[in-house]
Amino acid sequence: MIKSLGSFVGELRAVGLPVSTAEALDAAEALLVVDLADREGVREALAATLIKMPRNRAPFDVAFDVFFGGAAPAGGESGHAETDPQIPESGVEDLITQLAEALRAGDGIGLNAAVRQAVSHLSGFQPGRPVGGRYYLYRIMQRLEGIEDALAGGDETSGLDARLDRDDVTALLELLRAEIRREIIARLVADRGAEPVARTLREPLVENVDLMHATQSELDKVEAAVAPLARKLATRLAHRRRRGSRGRLDLRRTIRRSLAHGGALIDPRFRRPRPSKPELVLLCDVSGSMATFARFTMQLTYAIGHQFARVRTFAFIDAIDEVTGMFGVGTDFAQSMARLSAEARVIGHDGHSDYGSVFRYFIERHGDVVTPQTTVLVTGDARNNYREDAAAEFAAIAAQAKSLFWLNPEARRFWDTGDSVMREYAPWCDAVHEVRTLTQLERFVEQIALPQHRPHTGNPSGVLI
Repeated sequence: MIKSLGSFVGELRAVGLPVSTAEALDAAEALLVVDLADREGVREALAATLIKMPRNRAPFDVAFDVFFGGAAPAGGESGHAETDPQIPESGVEDLITQLAEALRAGDGIGLNAAVRQAVSHLSGFQPGRPVGGRYYLYRIMQRLEGIEDALAGGDETSGLDARLDRDDVTALLELLRAEIRREIIARLVADRGAEPVARTLREPLVENVDLMHATQSELDKVEAAVAPLARKLATRLAHRRRRGSRGRLDLRRTIRRSLAHGGALIDPRFRRPRPSKPELVLLCDVSGSMATFARFTMQLTYAIGHQFARVRTFAFIDAIDEVTGMFGVGTDFAQSMARLSAEARVIGHDGHSDYGSVFRYFIERHGDVVTPQTTVLVTGDARNNYREDAAAEFAAIAAQAKSLFWLNPEARRFWDTGDSVMREYAPWCDAVHEVRTLTQLERFVEQIALPQHRPHTGNPSGVLI
């Protein structure tokens, strides 16, 4: 058990969950007071000691099923012999009936037996085949497509009763998928070993999902994580501002104060700091996949908007338009992005990215919004479709600003390849960051939200940070 726990903790760390040595020891202590034969009891005990946030529960459960899911059944249903995918439809219908009855009755033993039959006869499991569990789960659920009707029972209801019935069926279907997934994982572990299976099933944490290549379901999870992340970030920033409110030591006042204590420096005095909140100007590429990244950047920035003196937002493709009024406190960002697409004048010619045209137009029409107190943030991949880059105009924007940063969600190895002109803009930026995940975005927004004491000097060496 201790060896399995060590491997389990190692897998959680590999996924990205922050599990300390003390927490691992707490987990070991917890196992001393739970019934090890009670798998769900063990699961909850380890969850209570090893995970800190609800969004980390899904990767925890996957890893738990791999290392503590139990052995695959013995004999012909172990998965070590090729299963029979040609089960007759009458047999599938009988299996659906058996599964539905067990689910509705809450019969755990009957459900486990039916799930094992489903995996044995419907998955097409083959020993040694390098296929992940999602493939087998998909095959099984395809053959069990009539299970939803069987669970509904054919009763016609309306109104609230119908809604409750649908919710019950949805919950039972999720339970069925979870049980099938666990059975598949147990057979994969019996065939290949726990650690190889864990690597195959490993998914990134929601805060580490690559925003440029995320699926819609992953983006939905990121969307759900942005609001609590923003609240946490705002609290942390406010705490840092309060903590730094004492300012520098005022030596003259401290010595004068010490005269009341016989010269003992027991009452230090500090200069009152005057930290200024930065003004922020966002220039966001909203073409193609950049729109997703721009959305999360704006959403996180506006959520901590009180940390800035002012935020002004401009969206662009091959033309640029101010969209500040479309966003703000309490904004539904999905609706605001739809409004941006419908109303903002971001297409001037053919709708393909043209950074050169955008920067020229911005300096001509909106150059006055950038002042020596302004931090300018550009988000985009700098892919210019082989058009003029207008680096001189971009340099003029940088010269007017207090600081200028560029966030590029594209992998660094692809910068300056093809039509990317990142090298033309990098020398005029204080820093160019590769920001592909919510974690990286959080760190950067936290950095620019804190008081900026360093004057803008540019980055003539073109160092990419």
